[in-house]
Amino acid sequence: MQNIKILTAGDASLLIEFGNEISPEINAKITATVQLMKEQHIEGVVDIIPAFCSLLINYDPRVLSYDELSKRMKRLLKMDIKTGEAGRRVFEIPVCYGGEYGPDLANIAEHAGLTEEEVIKIHSSRDYLIYMLGFLPGFCYLGGLDERIHTPRLANPRLKINAGSVGIGGSQTGIYPLDSPGGWQLMGMTPVKTYDPDREVPILLSAGDYIRFIPVDEEEYMRIKELVERDEYQCTVREGEV
Repeated sequence: MQNIKILTAGDASLLIEFGNEISPEINAKITATVQLMKEQHIEGVVDIIPAFCSLLINYDPRVLSYDELSKRMKRLLKMDIKTGEAGRRVFEIPVCYGGEYGPDLANIAEHAGLTEEEVIKIHSSRDYLIYMLGFLPGFCYLGGLDERIHTPRLANPRLKINAGSVGIGGSQTGIYPLDSPGGWQLMGMTPVKTYDPDREVPILLSAGDYIRFIPVDEEEYMRIKELVERDEYQCTVREGEV
Protein backbone atom coordinates (compact mmCIF):
# COMPACT_ATOMS: atom_id res chain seq x y z
CA MET A 1 0.00 0.00 0.00
CA GLN A 2 3.00 2.29 -0.35
CA ASN A 3 1.94 5.79 -1.53
CA ILE A 4 -1.75 4.77 -1.50
CA LYS A 5 -3.99 7.01 0.61
CA ILE A 6 -7.56 6.39 1.76
CA LEU A 7 -9.49 9.61 2.40
CA THR A 8 -13.02 10.67 3.22
CA ALA A 9 -14.88 12.49 0.43
CA GLY A 10 -18.09 13.71 2.01
CA ASP A 11 -20.56 11.80 4.14
CA ALA A 12 -21.13 8.98 1.63
CA SER A 13 -17.92 8.64 -0.37
CA LEU A 14 -14.41 7.29 0.11
CA LEU A 15 -11.48 8.31 -2.07
CA ILE A 16 -8.41 6.16 -2.71
CA GLU A 17 -5.40 8.02 -4.11
CA PHE A 18 -2.95 5.68 -5.85
CA GLY A 19 -0.36 8.32 -6.66
CA ASN A 20 0.06 11.77 -8.17
CA GLU A 21 1.02 10.98 -11.76
CA ILE A 22 -0.79 9.73 -14.83
CA SER A 23 0.73 6.39 -15.77
CA PRO A 24 -0.37 3.04 -17.23
CA GLU A 25 0.99 1.28 -14.13
CA ILE A 26 -1.21 3.27 -11.73
CA ASN A 27 -4.19 2.90 -14.05
CA ALA A 28 -3.66 -0.87 -14.17
CA LYS A 29 -3.70 -0.97 -10.36
CA ILE A 30 -6.94 1.03 -10.29
CA THR A 31 -8.55 -1.16 -12.95
CA ALA A 32 -7.57 -4.33 -11.11
CA THR A 33 -8.93 -2.93 -7.84
CA VAL A 34 -12.26 -2.11 -9.51
CA GLN A 35 -12.49 -5.64 -10.88
CA LEU A 36 -11.71 -7.17 -7.51
CA MET A 37 -14.32 -4.97 -5.81
CA LYS A 38 -16.94 -6.10 -8.32
CA GLU A 39 -16.06 -9.70 -7.57
CA GLN A 40 -16.33 -9.04 -3.82
CA HIS A 41 -19.89 -7.64 -4.08
CA ILE A 42 -19.44 -5.40 -1.03
CA GLU A 43 -22.87 -4.68 0.42
CA GLY A 44 -23.56 -0.97 0.69
CA VAL A 45 -21.27 0.11 -2.17
CA VAL A 46 -23.39 2.16 -4.59
CA ASP A 47 -20.92 3.17 -7.29
CA ILE A 48 -17.23 2.81 -8.18
CA ILE A 49 -15.73 5.66 -10.20
CA PRO A 50 -12.13 5.33 -11.46
CA ALA A 51 -10.12 8.42 -12.46
CA PHE A 52 -6.56 9.08 -13.65
CA CYS A 53 -4.86 8.48 -10.27
CA SER A 54 -7.71 7.75 -7.90
CA LEU A 55 -10.81 5.71 -7.21
CA LEU A 56 -13.99 7.20 -5.74
CA ILE A 57 -16.32 4.80 -3.95
CA ASN A 58 -19.86 5.95 -3.18
CA TYR A 59 -21.60 4.00 -0.45
CA ASP A 60 -24.85 3.96 1.50
CA PRO A 61 -24.00 5.02 5.09
CA ARG A 62 -27.19 3.35 6.31
CA VAL A 63 -25.70 0.01 5.26
CA LEU A 64 -21.95 0.57 5.45
CA SER A 65 -19.94 3.01 7.57
CA TYR A 66 -16.83 4.86 6.42
CA ASP A 67 -14.68 3.02 8.99
CA GLU A 68 -15.99 -0.38 7.89
CA LEU A 69 -15.40 0.39 4.21
CA SER A 70 -11.96 1.86 4.92
CA LYS A 71 -10.89 -1.28 6.79
CA ARG A 72 -12.29 -3.47 4.00
CA MET A 73 -10.38 -1.52 1.34
CA LYS A 74 -7.13 -1.64 3.34
CA ARG A 75 -7.38 -5.44 3.43
CA LEU A 76 -8.28 -5.59 -0.25
CA LEU A 77 -5.38 -3.35 -1.28
CA LYS A 78 -2.95 -5.66 0.53
CA MET A 79 -4.04 -8.56 -1.67
CA ASP A 80 -1.96 -9.69 -4.63
CA ILE A 81 -3.94 -7.87 -7.29
CA LYS A 82 -2.99 -9.00 -10.77
CA THR A 83 -2.31 -6.15 -13.19
CA GLY A 84 -1.00 -8.11 -16.13
CA GLU A 85 -2.00 -8.16 -19.78
CA ALA A 86 -4.69 -10.83 -19.56
CA GLY A 87 -8.28 -9.69 -19.83
CA ARG A 88 -7.53 -6.34 -21.43
CA ARG A 89 -9.76 -5.40 -24.33
CA VAL A 90 -8.74 -3.40 -27.40
CA PHE A 91 -11.72 -1.99 -29.31
CA GLU A 92 -11.13 -1.28 -33.00
CA ILE A 93 -13.02 1.93 -33.82
CA PRO A 94 -13.46 2.71 -37.54
CA VAL A 95 -12.87 6.36 -38.46
CA CYS A 96 -13.39 8.27 -41.71
CA TYR A 97 -10.71 10.96 -41.61
CA GLY A 98 -10.75 14.39 -43.22
CA GLY A 99 -13.19 16.17 -45.51
CA GLU A 100 -16.60 16.91 -44.02
CA TYR A 101 -15.92 14.23 -41.41
CA GLY A 102 -12.76 15.90 -40.12
CA PRO A 103 -12.79 19.60 -41.05
CA ASP A 104 -9.73 20.43 -38.94
CA LEU A 105 -7.42 17.72 -40.26
CA ALA A 106 -5.59 20.26 -42.42
CA ASN A 107 -5.07 22.50 -39.35
CA ILE A 108 -3.63 19.59 -37.38
CA ALA A 109 -1.30 18.66 -40.24
CA GLU A 110 -0.13 22.25 -40.71
CA HIS A 111 0.54 22.69 -36.99
CA ALA A 112 2.58 19.45 -36.96
CA GLY A 113 4.43 20.21 -40.19
CA LEU A 114 3.15 16.94 -41.65
CA THR A 115 0.88 15.82 -44.46
CA GLU A 116 -2.69 14.81 -43.68
CA GLU A 117 -1.80 11.22 -44.60
CA GLU A 118 1.07 11.24 -42.10
CA VAL A 119 -1.21 12.57 -39.35
CA ILE A 120 -3.74 9.81 -40.03
CA LYS A 121 -1.02 7.17 -40.00
CA ILE A 122 0.36 8.43 -36.68
CA HIS A 123 -3.06 8.75 -35.06
CA SER A 124 -4.13 5.24 -36.06
CA SER A 125 -0.83 3.51 -35.30
CA ARG A 126 -1.22 2.80 -31.58
CA ASP A 127 -3.59 1.55 -28.91
CA TYR A 128 -4.91 4.26 -26.57
CA LEU A 129 -5.53 3.44 -22.92
CA ILE A 130 -8.86 4.69 -21.50
CA TYR A 131 -7.83 6.21 -18.18
CA MET A 132 -11.29 7.37 -17.16
CA LEU A 133 -14.74 8.39 -18.37
CA GLY A 134 -16.33 11.77 -17.69
CA PHE A 135 -17.48 15.16 -19.03
CA LEU A 136 -20.23 13.44 -21.06
CA PRO A 137 -21.69 9.92 -20.75
CA GLY A 138 -19.19 7.63 -22.45
CA PHE A 139 -16.55 10.31 -23.07
CA CYS A 140 -13.17 8.58 -22.80
CA TYR A 141 -10.02 10.28 -21.55
CA LEU A 142 -7.31 8.56 -23.57
CA GLY A 143 -3.59 8.38 -22.98
CA GLY A 144 -0.76 7.92 -25.43
CA LEU A 145 -1.26 10.52 -28.18
CA ASP A 146 1.96 10.94 -30.15
CA GLU A 147 3.59 14.29 -29.29
CA ARG A 148 4.07 15.06 -32.99
CA ILE A 149 0.35 15.66 -33.42
CA HIS A 150 -0.45 17.48 -30.16
CA THR A 151 -2.61 20.40 -31.31
CA PRO A 152 -4.06 23.36 -29.37
CA ARG A 153 -7.82 23.58 -28.99
CA LEU A 154 -9.73 25.97 -31.23
CA ALA A 155 -9.60 29.63 -30.17
CA ASN A 156 -13.39 29.79 -30.68
CA PRO A 157 -15.16 26.56 -29.69
CA ARG A 158 -17.97 25.23 -31.85
CA LEU A 159 -21.51 25.46 -30.50
CA LYS A 160 -22.21 21.94 -31.74
CA ILE A 161 -19.97 18.98 -32.48
CA ASN A 162 -21.74 15.91 -33.82
CA ALA A 163 -21.71 12.66 -31.89
CA GLY A 164 -19.02 10.34 -33.21
CA SER A 165 -16.57 13.13 -34.02
CA VAL A 166 -12.94 12.25 -33.35
CA GLY A 167 -10.68 15.09 -32.38
CA ILE A 168 -7.53 16.33 -30.73
CA GLY A 169 -7.44 18.79 -27.84
CA GLY A 170 -3.91 19.62 -26.76
CA SER A 171 -2.22 16.36 -25.74
CA GLN A 172 -5.40 14.29 -25.82
CA THR A 173 -7.52 12.62 -28.45
CA GLY A 174 -11.02 11.25 -28.10
CA ILE A 175 -14.53 10.65 -29.39
CA TYR A 176 -17.55 12.87 -28.71
CA PRO A 177 -20.28 10.43 -27.59
CA LEU A 178 -23.09 13.01 -27.90
CA ASP A 179 -23.82 16.20 -29.79
CA SER A 180 -22.04 18.81 -27.72
CA PRO A 181 -20.28 22.17 -27.78
CA GLY A 182 -16.54 21.77 -27.88
CA GLY A 183 -13.19 23.22 -28.83
CA TRP A 184 -11.26 20.19 -30.03
CA GLN A 185 -9.78 20.05 -33.53
CA LEU A 186 -11.91 17.57 -35.49
CA MET A 187 -9.99 15.09 -37.64
CA GLY A 188 -12.58 12.42 -38.41
CA MET A 189 -15.78 10.67 -37.44
CA THR A 190 -16.78 7.19 -36.38
CA PRO A 191 -20.20 5.65 -37.07
CA VAL A 192 -19.90 3.63 -33.84
CA LYS A 193 -22.11 4.81 -30.98
CA THR A 194 -19.91 4.87 -27.90
CA TYR A 195 -23.01 5.93 -25.96
CA ASP A 196 -26.55 4.76 -26.72
CA PRO A 197 -29.22 5.22 -24.02
CA ASP A 198 -31.40 2.60 -25.74
CA ARG A 199 -28.73 -0.09 -25.48
CA GLU A 200 -28.81 -2.61 -22.63
CA VAL A 201 -25.36 -1.37 -21.63
CA PRO A 202 -25.46 2.28 -22.78
CA ILE A 203 -21.72 2.99 -22.53
CA LEU A 204 -19.67 0.83 -24.88
CA LEU A 205 -16.23 1.34 -23.33
CA SER A 206 -14.80 1.20 -19.81
CA ALA A 207 -11.78 2.60 -18.01
CA GLY A 208 -8.92 0.15 -18.52
CA ASP A 209 -9.99 -0.75 -22.05
CA TYR A 210 -7.99 0.35 -25.09
CA ILE A 211 -9.01 1.93 -28.39
CA ARG A 212 -7.35 1.48 -31.78
CA PHE A 213 -8.59 3.85 -34.49
CA ILE A 214 -8.99 2.11 -37.87
CA PRO A 215 -9.03 4.36 -40.98
CA VAL A 216 -11.92 3.64 -43.38
CA ASP A 217 -13.09 5.38 -46.55
CA GLU A 218 -16.48 7.05 -46.92
CA GLU A 219 -18.08 4.01 -48.55
CA GLU A 220 -17.06 1.76 -45.63
CA TYR A 221 -18.15 4.43 -43.16
CA MET A 222 -21.65 4.51 -44.67
CA ARG A 223 -21.84 0.72 -44.74
CA ILE A 224 -20.96 0.50 -41.05
CA LYS A 225 -23.33 3.35 -40.20
CA GLU A 226 -26.24 1.46 -41.77
CA LEU A 227 -25.34 -1.62 -39.74
CA VAL A 228 -25.14 0.46 -36.57
CA GLU A 229 -28.58 1.96 -37.22
CA ARG A 230 -29.99 -1.57 -37.62
CA ASP A 231 -28.22 -2.65 -34.43
CA GLU A 232 -26.25 -5.21 -36.45
CA TYR A 233 -22.71 -3.94 -35.97
CA GLN A 234 -20.20 -5.02 -33.36
CA CYS A 235 -16.71 -3.59 -33.00
CA THR A 236 -13.82 -5.97 -33.39
CA VAL A 237 -12.36 -6.54 -29.93
CA ARG A 238 -8.90 -7.96 -29.40
CA GLU A 239 -8.58 -9.70 -26.05
CA GLY A 240 -5.44 -9.58 -23.94
CA GLU A 241 -3.36 -7.55 -26.40
CA VAL A 242 -1.82 -4.19 -25.67
